Amino acid sequence: MDFERKRHESVYSNKVKAGKRRTYFFDVRKTKGEDFYLTITESTKRFDSDRYERHKIFLYKEDFNRFMDGLTDTVNHVKTELMPDYDYDEFTRRHQEYEASLAKEKEEDNDDDMSW
Repeated sequence: MDFERKRHESVYSNKVKAGKRRTYFFDVRKTKGEDFYLTITESTKRFDSDRYERHKIFLYKEDFNRFMDGLTDTVNHVKTELMPDYDYDEFTRRHQEYEASLAKEKEEDNDDDMSW
């Protein structure tokens, strides 16, 4: 296990929450040969239990530019050709409101704890 951990050491991670049940993880890993690659993991909480389903993509440096070009082109096609009238910022606003309400609840809980 230590060998496997060292062999593919994580050097950077970014976590993106996407709603209540879905999270994306972007991890840069280093190989034994001092090379880097990216893993993209989608983690989805199952409805019927506390378990998670995970799907992973490995993206290597030689594919970064083509991957980004393909992703950008595809997203732009949906935004401009298929659903130009959709408000793509709607979920960003909802998520910000949700995060703000969680922070407010936490602050109120802390205030309640200190009032005894």
